[in-house]
Formats: sequence, C-alpha cells, structure tokens
Amino acid sequence: MNDQQGNRVMRQQAKHLGIVGMCAVTLLLAGCAGQPSAPARSGASPVASSSVEAPAGPASVPVRAGPAQDWRPPLLTSPEEEAAYYVSRLADRRFVGQYGGPDNSRPWYIAAERLGEIGMPAVPLLFARLNTDDQYELMLALYALHLATQDPLVTFQTGGEAVQLPTVLDPSANEENRRIAQQWWERHAAQLELR
Repeated sequence: MNDQQGNRVMRQQAKHLGIVGMCAVTLLLAGCAGQPSAPARSGASPVASSSVEAPAGPASVPVRAGPAQDWRPPLLTSPEEEAAYYVSRLADRRFVGQYGGPDNSRPWYIAAERLGEIGMPAVPLLFARLNTDDQYELMLALYALHLATQDPLVTFQTGGEAVQLPTVLDPSANEENRRIAQQWWERHAAQLELR
C-alpha cells in the first residue's frame, strides 16, 4: 500500500469514527436533555419561566425557575457535536436568555441562535426535527433553519438560496413555514455536500 492509499484509508477511518462519535454524543445528549417539566399551554408565552415543585413534604411551594444559561458541554469537539447538543435543547422552554434593556427586554432563543451560527452542520439535524408535534420546538427549529441556511457554505451549494420564512418565531406560522422549508430541502438536499 502506498502513502496516498494509506492516507485515504486513514481519512475514511477518521470520518467513520467522527460519524460514530457524533451519533453517540447525539444519543447521550438527547437522553441528558430530557423533556420540559410541563407541557406548553396553547397561547402561552414561549419565554415564560417554568414552575418547579420542591420535593419536600406537604408544605411545598412552587419555585420559579429562571431562564437557563447557555451552558455548552466542555467535551464537544466538532460543529456536528455542538449542533446535536443544541438540537437536543430546542424543546426546552427554559433554555432562553434575555437581551435588550429593561424597557425593551426580548427573548434570546439560545439553541436556535447557536444553531444558526453553526450553519451547515446543523441543517440536516434541523430538518430531522420538522416532524415534531411540539409547536414550540417546531417554531425554533424553523427559525434555526432560517438562520443556518444563510451560512455561505450552504448558499454556495444552493445557488444563493436559503430558507426564507415570511414570519419567524410565531407558532401560528409553523405549518406554512414547515411547507416552505420542506420545499427548499426537496430542491437542494441532493446538492448539499454534508461532510
């Protein structure tokens, strides 16, 4: 075996190990992320803090839990692993920060924003989440797709076309936005070289 063939074999092995590692991390993070503590009420604000029951005796009082901080596990080594982690956090209604001043405070959807920054590695994972029945998670997955498909690595391969949603962060627009995103995927999935 010559050096060129040996290098090719090593690259293939490294790629396979990366895929296996990404799958393992995805499964681990999906199990660790858990589900939100309470189902969403229709019409409820997506940034409302959740109430958590204290595990004490009969005198338990609901405790308000504040928004989650953007905690990124320290062992994530690739954009694919980071994308898998943030996709696992999309349904967590506590994983929201705030920005703006006290008079104009706005929600910062941490997972969706980070997935938008990650770009191309997040795209296939986000399309896999479009079948969710959780309207909050779907809203954030669509918003993240809107952002992530603007990655130059994506638009280069799609002729400059990204997922363009007319309304974002509105659960009432979910079905129309899902249709737009799925049509985009049907047109461009074959062109995207996801490495």
